[in-house]
Amino acid sequence: MDDYDALASRLETVAADIDEIAFDQLREAVADGEVERPADDKKLMQARRSIEKAVGILRQLAGSTVYDD
Repeated sequence: MDDYDALASRLETVAADIDEIAFDQLREAVADGEVERPADDKKLMQARRSIEKAVGILRQLAGSTVYDD
């Protein structure tokens, strides 16, 4: 179903945005001389993994021909 694919694509964009935020935070931490990862990094990666799982489920739904109610 196209709706599932469209939603999955939007979520992939959100995941990419999270990657950019996390990378920017890491770059800033290194520039500031930090030796540990930023406090938000763990939660950002947790959110990204959850989004990836949702994308996978939506892609599966888009490829299925039988829908359960």
